[in-house]
Amino acid sequence: MILIASKYLVPKGYSGITLYPFIIVRENHLKKQPVLINHERIHIRQQAELLVAVFYLWYVTEFLIRFLMYKNKRLAYQNICFEREAYSNDTNPGYLKNRRVWAFIKYL
Repeated sequence: MILIASKYLVPKGYSGITLYPFIIVRENHLKKQPVLINHERIHIRQQAELLVAVFYLWYVTEFLIRFLMYKNKRLAYQNICFEREAYSNDTNPGYLKNRRVWAFIKYL
């Protein structure tokens, strides 16, 4: 994991983004936010499990399906299985130690 701060690489309205193997946060002080960093580390694990390219293909496909369901970009984003897993567990600092492979499946 490589941690970078850049307001230009993170979309407006978001604090961070993960592009394997990088975690990019909007501002330098966010590097010290444990919940945000844990959330992004969960995405690192998801991306590694799906060999990165498959992760992005799945992410975009699921976003489009959820957008058709909800007709709302924010709701579509919040209901992607990868995001649901990350948001459900980002406050648990030990989550990745006990996480099962492909744990995101139960959030479909």
